[in-house]
Amino acid sequence: MAFTIGMLIFENMTNLDFAGPADVFARVADATTVVLAKTTDPVRTDSGGRVLPAVALRDAPELDLLFVGGGPGTLGLMEDAEVLDFLRERAPHAQWITSVCTGALVLGAAGLLRGYRATTHWNAMDLLPIFGAHPVNERVVIDRNRITGGGVTAGIDFALTVVARLWGDDRAQLIQLGSEYNPAPPFNAGSPDVAPPHLVAQFRARTQGLSEKRVRAAQRAAGLLPPSTA
Repeated sequence: MAFTIGMLIFENMTNLDFAGPADVFARVADATTVVLAKTTDPVRTDSGGRVLPAVALRDAPELDLLFVGGGPGTLGLMEDAEVLDFLRERAPHAQWITSVCTGALVLGAAGLLRGYRATTHWNAMDLLPIFGAHPVNERVVIDRNRITGGGVTAGIDFALTVVARLWGDDRAQLIQLGSEYNPAPPFNAGSPDVAPPHLVAQFRARTQGLSEKRVRAAQRAAGLLPPSTA
């Protein structure tokens, strides 16, 4: 029986958060990927493109792996009762609960990261504790059956890690080789730890409005969670 991966997409998502992992998963013959959304209407990404869901949440099949990507649209998703209920209902029956980028905040809002080590985009890492998660500054973090990836391009690393865990290192490396995933970035500026300080400050200034909205959304979402039983 094929392993079924459910990838949740939503308005104003970051396309590469979805497209990178989706491309890797498509190379696994033993897996079936189902693209899910609240409806089957086209979803607009934050770069202006459109992605067509295959199945509405209400019609989703049994899923072995749940995936949520990130992007500005996660602000609304953190408080979307239909999406959060879907994740809560499906999580106990899935083998793996996963995310890339700020998709981790949506898992957190659904109560699925409490007590787990996790990662997300570096500019949202400080929000993970609001949901009871333990932030880890790593590209991909595995804690029991939770696998979370960092921001945007980390989605490829995330997906290769998933493939290696489920189908072996050779399968993952064959996919990496076929995709010629051999990163050699023109600049050493992909993390605030190594980027020039003035660029980090500039990025924070440009995204301050979004960051403040994200904090408020996370705080409201966390207030809706039941008390911890830990």
